[in-house]
Amino acid sequence: MLRDITLGQYYPADSVIHKLDPRVKLFATMLYIVSLFCFRGIAALLVTTVFLFAIIKVSKVPFKFMVKGLKAIMVLMLITAVFNLFLTPGEPIASFWIFNITAEGAQNAILMTIRLVYLILGTSIMTLTTTPNQLTDGLEKALMPLSKIGVPVHAIAMMMSIALRFIPILIEETDKIMKAQMARGADFESGNLMQRIKNMIPLLVPLFVSAFRRADDLAMAMEARCYNGGSGRTKMKPLHYEGRDRIAYLIVIGYFAVVLLCRTFLPFPM
Repeated sequence: MLRDITLGQYYPADSVIHKLDPRVKLFATMLYIVSLFCFRGIAALLVTTVFLFAIIKVSKVPFKFMVKGLKAIMVLMLITAVFNLFLTPGEPIASFWIFNITAEGAQNAILMTIRLVYLILGTSIMTLTTTPNQLTDGLEKALMPLSKIGVPVHAIAMMMSIALRFIPILIEETDKIMKAQMARGADFESGNLMQRIKNMIPLLVPLFVSAFRRADDLAMAMEARCYNGGSGRTKMKPLHYEGRDRIAYLIVIGYFAVVLLCRTFLPFPM
């Protein structure tokens, strides 16, 4: 399960998506997330589906690799679907004990599951096609106007970059600790829920110790290199917009406009 988490990982490939400016991908991801929770009807859903799978195809990231990230949120999707299925008021189509399944609830359960799946796949494209350094530079450049009112833009971007870097490192560390504990007789799979939680304590303690040690080593390394924040710092690879970036902006804005038009003029029910 730990190996299936794709958040924070970078998949190297020679694609147009990889070559785009990180600011374009940040803007596109935000607009895509907004479109997921504002579309209505089958027409907008089809537009979103075509757009998502077209981007996945262009990114040259294997679809099986992206789908692995869905395994980590299966429980969340199941809980969301169950709550929408049983707690949405409307016309009942089936009854189970004190619960009623309504047509509106079934529709909401399916729609929210699709939205969560599309959300994970869409946001994974940004992290899989963008290195942490590129994300840091893009986020800092995009938020630079806020620095004029005292917002520590560089510090925020650096913290996000470090957090993304630590995700795969901590996953690998967790896997190593689990194998070491299992070799010593630890059991993380049997027993009820409370027993499994108790069995996780021998895993969490060394994991937190390792995480704090790595954080301390990183802080000492930054101090040894006289790191002093973003004031006066230059970039090894300055960001510059190119023709493909402007075309990507137009495509994303056009996609969002089509979704809004479908929501307004083609609100066919699911």
